[in-house]
Amino acid sequence: MNSNTTSRKHVRRTVLIAGLVAAAALPVGLTASAQASVTAPVKVSAVAAPSVSGTNGEAVTRVADFYGAYIDAKGDYEDPDGALATALRKHYLNTEFAQRLAAWEEDNGTDGVLRAQNVPARWKVTDNGAVGNGHEVIVTMTYGSGATTQKIKLFVLLERYDHIVDIETTSAR
Repeated sequence: MNSNTTSRKHVRRTVLIAGLVAAAALPVGLTASAQASVTAPVKVSAVAAPSVSGTNGEAVTRVADFYGAYIDAKGDYEDPDGALATALRKHYLNTEFAQRLAAWEEDNGTDGVLRAQNVPARWKVTDNGAVGNGHEVIVTMTYGSGATTQKIKLFVLLERYDHIVDIETTSAR
């Protein structure tokens, strides 16, 4: 599940605008063609909707599901859902790591899952392969927009039972 709502809203908005332009242009095109002796076809191109796929039990899918839902829960500025963010952490994070992460957050005064105080504008999740008995996934988050963007790359380590056991800014490889 890719829950990058900003991107989805942008795509939906683009498709909606393209549809409205086409709907407005169609009567104009029909009127013009009725008045002219030669009819010209009206071309309408739609923006293809992005697709996301995943596989049950796949590390990269699991991390993408977690980060997508977590960012949605934290990033709804009108009504952030702290209870959902907490429940997601409980479900996806190994208990021992959750305790270490809470201590890290206390020391650093920021969200340990995101390594920031706010939510990213965009994120990308990439498989980085097996590490010992676990699996490492890279989460690249982009904060800001335009010329003022900043990227943070996190290395998320999953145990073989699919719980996140570490989030670092350097690879375990």
